Amino acid sequence: MKDDNALSKAKKRFIRGIYINREYSWLQFNSRVLRQASDPTNPLLEQCKFLSIFGSNLDEFFMVRVGSLFNENVSDPEEEENKTGLTPAKQLAGIMAVVRRQYKERASAYHALRKRLSKAGVRILTDEEITPRQNELCKEYFLEHITPLLSLMVLDAKHPMIRFENMRHYMLYELEKNGRRMMGVLYVNPAAERLFLAGSGKKAKVVPLEVLLRRFGHLSFTGYTVKHRIMLRVTRNADVNTDIGDADEGHDFSYVMRKTIERRSRLGAVRVEVDDLSSPLCEFVLRQVGADKECLLEEPEFFSYSFLGGVGSYMTKEQAAALKYPPFKGAVEPSLQGVPSLIDCISERDLFLSYPYDSMSPLVELLEECAKDERVLSVMITIYRLASHSRIADALVRACENGKEVTAVIELSARFDEENNLHFAEKLREAGCNIIYGMGNYKVHSKIVSIVLKKGQELAYITHLGTGNYNESTAKQYTDLNVITANEEIGEDAVAFFRNIGIGNTEFSYKHLLVAPETLKAGILARIDGEIAKAQAGGRGVVAMKMNSLTDKTVIDKLVEASCAGVQIELLVRGICCLRPGVEGKTENIAVTSVVGRFLEHSRIYSFGEGEERVTYISSADMMTRNTDKRVEIAAPVLDREVEEQVYSYLRLMLSDNVKAMRLCSDGVYRPVGREEGEPEVNGQEACIAAAREKL
Repeated sequence: MKDDNALSKAKKRFIRGIYINREYSWLQFNSRVLRQASDPTNPLLEQCKFLSIFGSNLDEFFMVRVGSLFNENVSDPEEEENKTGLTPAKQLAGIMAVVRRQYKERASAYHALRKRLSKAGVRILTDEEITPRQNELCKEYFLEHITPLLSLMVLDAKHPMIRFENMRHYMLYELEKNGRRMMGVLYVNPAAERLFLAGSGKKAKVVPLEVLLRRFGHLSFTGYTVKHRIMLRVTRNADVNTDIGDADEGHDFSYVMRKTIERRSRLGAVRVEVDDLSSPLCEFVLRQVGADKECLLEEPEFFSYSFLGGVGSYMTKEQAAALKYPPFKGAVEPSLQGVPSLIDCISERDLFLSYPYDSMSPLVELLEECAKDERVLSVMITIYRLASHSRIADALVRACENGKEVTAVIELSARFDEENNLHFAEKLREAGCNIIYGMGNYKVHSKIVSIVLKKGQELAYITHLGTGNYNESTAKQYTDLNVITANEEIGEDAVAFFRNIGIGNTEFSYKHLLVAPETLKAGILARIDGEIAKAQAGGRGVVAMKMNSLTDKTVIDKLVEASCAGVQIELLVRGICCLRPGVEGKTENIAVTSVVGRFLEHSRIYSFGEGEERVTYISSADMMTRNTDKRVEIAAPVLDREVEEQVYSYLRLMLSDNVKAMRLCSDGVYRPVGREEGEPEVNGQEACIAAAREKL
């Protein structure tokens, strides 16, 4: 009852007028992910995957967003969030109330999945269900295969304390020996298998590692008597400052980032998970990590549900395949298959790629062609996240080795990809590429490739503009849009963009590109103003936007102004939406929808007007202050009318989804869109898959 009251108060605090608190909106998004773990339209093993994703999302949220609030609570505790007026402390209290409820919802979803997995042939055993025979098998396995992977320590005068590392599982024991009491700590190597097959039979019976640790971990403390025990996991703040200070000016930025990565592992605790809140060891844990009781969360079974990803391996291949999405591979347009030169193809017409429904291979093959084509003088690219084995990086290396001028703007501050980007920066530098680590204290999040060619005595350009990273792995899971064009003015803009990156200049007006931090937000606001003017003149103003998140207050207020003027606004926002629709006299002309499905909706589309006058942009940027004011981002107009129609048709399709879509209602609650009687079922992502399969 106490938790329910706290949750009710938190919800009321998180919504004020036309605004919804950012952190609360993100937690609502993650609830929509959790909902997919119980959605019968998803195959069973895919539901298991969504349960795991919910947890990994929450882990990152605590490390980054909650970590940021902890920092703010120390540096400026009275500072109020600009939309709902909440201090950091009030936001933290509200977050914990919501998360405590979500933990219970996750547990319920897991137990439902566990029952269904048992019917499907895999039974995940609890401690109480282990038979004496299985106990012997488990004990033997633990001693032979787990014990060698354990790290042990008894805290005494020579080992007075332990630092609980970020996101690692520990067992803590209160021990007694010869009348003395002390603490024992057990840590298991992450390489240990998460599931153990306990015997054979028609139904696979598996025991999670956590169950084995609770049952047999104490055996490692030979000669001690265990009085109490607790399992725990500590989440540490990962919100580190990557701004370049005066003391860093003499260093290569890669040195600064390496020091930053090292510093992250030593930051304070923002969450402490334990399997038993009633344990007398909780107080010791909190004291050791320097946290208070508000950081404490109870999870009796599993801190991580990632083991569910391996459940299918205990089924036959046929059984597992029937419980997953049917295999899907991105298509390649028939007209592009086996062509002698992609450069020549793109010189004739713009190329549109919609990942993951279209394969990324045409872009990769274009770069590989550029590496050896004598017409190509230079290749310039922005890199935010690359696949661990990147054909794109390999193509850039070959281009440089073949005498092309290659420039790579590599963002070393891409959170949790810093080490990977450091690796590729060094690889490309060794090959002779020009490496730029961004622009001042702005993250370069743009997705652009500029190719300069010489055709006769003239220069020509091919430019790629996209909404997602140059990452072959995520291109199979994230929905992103790409335009590859030989448009001369776009090409000149692209070359100017890289020139400005090189000299650290943000104050530049491009012919077509809107570039943050200077012109992107201003350009979007001007387009909305154009629709307001139409509505005020008695015409029809129309705005349709698709993005991951909407938090920028200036943009929100402009959309509210447009709604009041009668502009019809449709927003497709997968994640955070700080705008509350349907408020009478304010946002009644705004509809907000979210789609969470098989693929992660990642593309950003900003469309204004209708018919022949419609203008549509694709962008690397969400309408978040961090994107519009604190990053180098690009919004590019889709100039080719045929391609623009394809982009807009995709936007309309996703807005018409009535299977995976949920609508944000005026009370701040997301509810399924649903279908009217007789209305056809529309699953936007499945429709795109079906269309892609027709190309194969």
